[in-house]
Amino acid sequence: MSASARVWVALLLTLLISTKAAITAAAAPSIYGLDAAISQRRKVDPEVLNDTFLSLPASIRKSLAHAAHFNTRDRIGFLSSLSVLLPIHVKLVGFENDEPWQLQKHINTYISAIHSDSQVHVIGGSDAEPHDLMVRSKLSLEVTKLPARGLTDRLSDAIRANMEPSSAVMRSNLHSVPYAAVDDIIRSDMESSSEAAYVIYLLNLKGQEKQYAYSYSAKDSSPGFSKCLGTLWMGRARYLWVDLKAGPVDYGPALSGEGLLPRGEFHPLAAMHSTTKTQKDFLADLSSLIWSAVGFLFMPALRIPVYYEPELLVQFIHIHDEREIDKRGLDWGAIEDTFLAEASRGVLLDEQKLKFKKYSVQFSACPACVAAVFRSTRSFTSRFLFDNYTLLVSEYLDSKALHQSLKQAHDDLATIAGIGSDDNYGKTLPVYVLDLGHDRPLMLDRFHQAIAFRDMVVAVRSRSSQSVSDYNCNGRHVITQARNLERPIVGALLQSLWGVAPTHLTWSPRHNHTLVDYTWSVGQTPFGPFSESMSLSFVQKDAAPRNILLTTLNSTISSAIDVLRYVIDHGGEKKLLGHKRHIEFTQRWNMLEYKLDKAVSAISHFDFNSALYFIRSSDHDLYAIHTLFYQAASELEASLVCFKDPPLPWGVALTPLGICLVLLYAFRRRDQIFRSKRKQF
Repeated sequence: MSASARVWVALLLTLLISTKAAITAAAAPSIYGLDAAISQRRKVDPEVLNDTFLSLPASIRKSLAHAAHFNTRDRIGFLSSLSVLLPIHVKLVGFENDEPWQLQKHINTYISAIHSDSQVHVIGGSDAEPHDLMVRSKLSLEVTKLPARGLTDRLSDAIRANMEPSSAVMRSNLHSVPYAAVDDIIRSDMESSSEAAYVIYLLNLKGQEKQYAYSYSAKDSSPGFSKCLGTLWMGRARYLWVDLKAGPVDYGPALSGEGLLPRGEFHPLAAMHSTTKTQKDFLADLSSLIWSAVGFLFMPALRIPVYYEPELLVQFIHIHDEREIDKRGLDWGAIEDTFLAEASRGVLLDEQKLKFKKYSVQFSACPACVAAVFRSTRSFTSRFLFDNYTLLVSEYLDSKALHQSLKQAHDDLATIAGIGSDDNYGKTLPVYVLDLGHDRPLMLDRFHQAIAFRDMVVAVRSRSSQSVSDYNCNGRHVITQARNLERPIVGALLQSLWGVAPTHLTWSPRHNHTLVDYTWSVGQTPFGPFSESMSLSFVQKDAAPRNILLTTLNSTISSAIDVLRYVIDHGGEKKLLGHKRHIEFTQRWNMLEYKLDKAVSAISHFDFNSALYFIRSSDHDLYAIHTLFYQAASELEASLVCFKDPPLPWGVALTPLGICLVLLYAFRRRDQIFRSKRKQF
């Protein structure tokens, strides 16, 4: 390359860099003193009752009007590209000899190949509510290998010391190891690092003499109690560990259905149990496992869109047919403690309150309740494997029919139960518990003890204490403790109040359908048929406030984009607003973008209360922008402008006529024109 060519290349690179810097500066302006002013205002007005823009000094307002060129389409692109960063740290434990695999390098490559900036999904969308939010999620993945000694040896020794001598599961060779034996060590390592990210520990420990898996309950497995063993655990803090040498395990639908985790080497959890997989297969399995955790645990889909309400009220309405209520399996205090104990740990946002009230109604005093049960009763047949396959005829309650009947009878129920007006609460959620006198098991939609709706929760139990479900865990049917409703109600409340999706459900835009995968349905989760835990892991504690923020943020972004499209339809903001209003619009818009960017950054750093402050504060700016355009639109006057008819294009009109005349003249004079040619012949 010649010297002149190098000079031209350098000039072009300088121009590109300066242009990019200018665009970045225009997209996210940095104004001196703005952060301090907003921080000070937050201390004075934490509930954002007043407009922060009005309290800003004149110098900051002047700086907010810096944008000389406002490109409406670029602003729409900026709003549509707001992304929540999802920091994930994968720690490889026991992979000392991974030089042939090069996991640290290739896992990033595999994840990058399947991930791009994806929108946050909603499972329970409708025709009026799409399944995608405007907000996107962006993955930031870091993979590190922990030192060879220390943690690996401690974990292997702990497993060996706590392994039960005999098989803990009937019809299985798996030996039980209490999850706490490993979790205590992992949690200690997690607390020592104090990372602001989701951490996945992938354990490749020393081989044990016996096959093992982890138990999550102190109860022993028996014909009346199914003990479902797993190979993973989700902690209260933001960490997850998966033991790749444990198992292999299998759980899911027994005869038919989606979401089965099969036994053998076909699932990523059993990646280390295969002796025939190639390097690419092993890397693909580990990457698939990480990607599944992202979609189901770290950034799960919303069950339903939920908005911020400062006060939440849960009404427990127990409908029964006995004077003496059997409280075993229906401990309201345990349900309340589950949420109130976690309120200060992140489930509730600042200034948000949750209250519970209890009511009791007898079926004899509520004809509408009896009619609701009667109308929703259905029957079905099913096959179960005991000594041989047996065909059984059973009954169940149709949840949709029951929901409709209870909704229609709400006023009568409120009068009978003595429920007063609760208009002071932002959202009131009734929980109807039908305590029936049937001797046979009676479930909702065949499989569920409780089902969440947007406006209520419905739970049911009968006198039967146990029920054989249609789910299988490690070769045995799962036995449902049909009278224990605390855990199903906790899961239903999470769905209705905070839109938290069960750990086995997500939305797939590729399939345009809800996907079911029970991989993460063991351990510490209040969802699914395989877990018995009422406690909440980081999955539920983060999803509850984040869902509220993402829904509210989506509404703000959608409204702002509607304003910009209105501006485009009316010829631009300068033409519509005029000079004076355009300055205020520029200030307000820059303030709005600043707050939205701060909100997204706060969500990425798990500072959900700060994100709520910025989102609520941005509502004032968005309202002011709407007001500006409303005032400008009210001042528009319709006018009729008459245009003169354009002159007749004589040149264009006469050209064909001239051509015709020339051709006619040539035709009439053809003998004279071609006379010289004829003389030659």
